[in-house]
Amino acid sequence: MPAPSAAQLRQQLTGVLPPIAMPFDLEGNLVKGALREQVDFIIGQGARAIVAGGSTGEGHTLGEAEFVQAMQESCEATAGRVPFVAGLIVQSTRDAIERVNRLKGLNIAALQVTPVHYLFKPDADATVQHFREIYDATGIPILIYNVIPWNYLSVDLMLRIMDEVPGVIGMKQSGGDLKSVSDLLLRAKPHNLVLSGVDALLYPGFALGMHGAISALTTAVPGIVVKVYQAVQAGDHATARELHFKLNALWNSLSHDNLPACVKYIQHLQGLALYEPRRPMMRVSDAQKSAIKAALQPLRA
Repeated sequence: MPAPSAAQLRQQLTGVLPPIAMPFDLEGNLVKGALREQVDFIIGQGARAIVAGGSTGEGHTLGEAEFVQAMQESCEATAGRVPFVAGLIVQSTRDAIERVNRLKGLNIAALQVTPVHYLFKPDADATVQHFREIYDATGIPILIYNVIPWNYLSVDLMLRIMDEVPGVIGMKQSGGDLKSVSDLLLRAKPHNLVLSGVDALLYPGFALGMHGAISALTTAVPGIVVKVYQAVQAGDHATARELHFKLNALWNSLSHDNLPACVKYIQHLQGLALYEPRRPMMRVSDAQKSAIKAALQPLRA
């Protein structure tokens, strides 16, 4: 079967694309076989794709062997029901390519790739080349994961990368600036994807025309975010706004410093097994649990 065109892939990756959380035990080991329950839950809530290895999935902590295990189990769990996106949070072009090469045989629809994020920041030309080399070496379409404060890519640079590297089909915009979102939507090509990574602004982003979201709340309460997205598509902004403020309250109950742990706890409150964050990330405190339960209740009513 021929690979989908950029326009076809944009259609496939439109909507709610949750970045799954990694199931670690108390010792920080990846629990074999534990991802299937979460993938089934998320797909059952109406998600359009599964993303593995992102920030919510503590992808920055995965060693090479664990990375391969997590990608294989996540992809196999989707069983072809939705597209699978592999996340790369790496420090070099070479590392990115080597990691993807270890995933030969997996049905990967796209890669979600961060800019490098250690001390040294490449210039614009080097950044374009980074994404070009990854695509040239792998042949897999790329979503820019624009999340690194030290190396946050401008609207101009992201548009340049998509223009000069046809394999880069879109981006996940994780800054809280709606002006940049508006500029991206104004200037992007029709086949480019503009996805939200800002949990507090999912509804405004959808209302402006963002094509979907990859964010922590899409993993914690995927069904609710699907309802917001669908309400906007249907022009039902009253419903979308009502859900937006309930989601905003839930978001305000979470701590950024142990956000993945909070996401796992919210999933647990909906019937999934409870797994741990990887140290030194803190476990969910009793005070956090109380705040999360109170904020989650209106969304379950």
